[in-house]
Amino acid sequence: MGIDGPLSGVRILDLTNVLAGPYCCYQLALMGADVTKVERPGQGDLARQLGADPGRNQTNMGLSFLAQNAQKKSITLNLKTDDGRALFLKLVATADVVVENYRPDVMGRLGLGYDVLKKTQPDLIYCAISGFGQDGPWKDNPAYDQIVQGISGVMSITGNADDDPTRVGYPIADTIGGMTAAFAISAALNERPRGRNIDISMTDAVISTMGWVVSNYLMGGVAPARHGNENTTSAPSGTFRVQDGMINIAANKQEQWEALANHIDRTDLLTDPRFLSREDRKANRLTLRTEIEKTLLTQTAAHWLKGLSEIGVPAGSVMGVDQVLSSDQITGRSLISDNLYCLDEPLSVVGSPVMMNGARPQPIIAPPELGQHNMEIYQNLGLSATDIDDLKKRGVI
Repeated sequence: MGIDGPLSGVRILDLTNVLAGPYCCYQLALMGADVTKVERPGQGDLARQLGADPGRNQTNMGLSFLAQNAQKKSITLNLKTDDGRALFLKLVATADVVVENYRPDVMGRLGLGYDVLKKTQPDLIYCAISGFGQDGPWKDNPAYDQIVQGISGVMSITGNADDDPTRVGYPIADTIGGMTAAFAISAALNERPRGRNIDISMTDAVISTMGWVVSNYLMGGVAPARHGNENTTSAPSGTFRVQDGMINIAANKQEQWEALANHIDRTDLLTDPRFLSREDRKANRLTLRTEIEKTLLTQTAAHWLKGLSEIGVPAGSVMGVDQVLSSDQITGRSLISDNLYCLDEPLSVVGSPVMMNGARPQPIIAPPELGQHNMEIYQNLGLSATDIDDLKKRGVI
């Protein structure tokens, strides 16, 4: 059963593993695409063995896999066998999109590169996701999110000035790479006639999201640096201590700065020569933060957040994941889907980040067990139950 969405009727073969590719195809599935994971017999997606629950890992349904594989089907297929490749070509003939995240030219060496597949399906959209792209001196280097975060420059600008470079606390490169791929595929699906060979580099995708940092260096000659929680474009804008913890304040506009100073009864700061202009405040941001915190430390986060929001000064809590997921804002907008079951256990997964016509696309099919749909999909290709059993005995599926 599929989702009635803008990509209903689109068939996607998902050959990907772990995160970037599965996340890409999950987003497309939530938009209505019919996504079939093509997995290695006996092993499947590595994410099946990853996650914080060892018991689920042993059942090949690890939490990392469950996070982005709902609303998909799963078949097993050994592409290193002649029969496996022949079956794959039959699948391609029925597909609109193929997504893979092998190292460059793995599919080519298997005899299943884009030039071969498009002979079977001329309108095929083929998307290859890799760490560095399909060409260049780094193309054959193995890459995980950690590697891309370091090479892309993300780690060099994350953390405090006196600390070592720091990785972002979740796989941002994988996720950005996956979302970039989903965007590119969606664009290609809109084209007539269809047919594109898409090359997604996770490194390229991450750098493209660092626009201000990159432009400041390329055109402004300013080398990026680590500034901790401070916003380099304005002050006061960053994280501030209050009586019971920390809050974020972003008084980026002059009128917001003036409203903040008035609200905390520090109008003296408005005439202080060190803080008169945006550039003055940026140059003396640490001193300004100390002055502001003298007042903020007298009251709780709840007190300041209520008052600042009422006067139009952007401010927010510094929440843990548990806090934000249980907040009225997130629960009220139904971001989390908890109506699925896997191996008789309830699941909670994140739905689409997109609202359409006031509703959020949510998965209605649980993540598949390895090869769960072999019989259904291979019979649709014309194979009998006996044929399928023989292929399984020979390690083809």
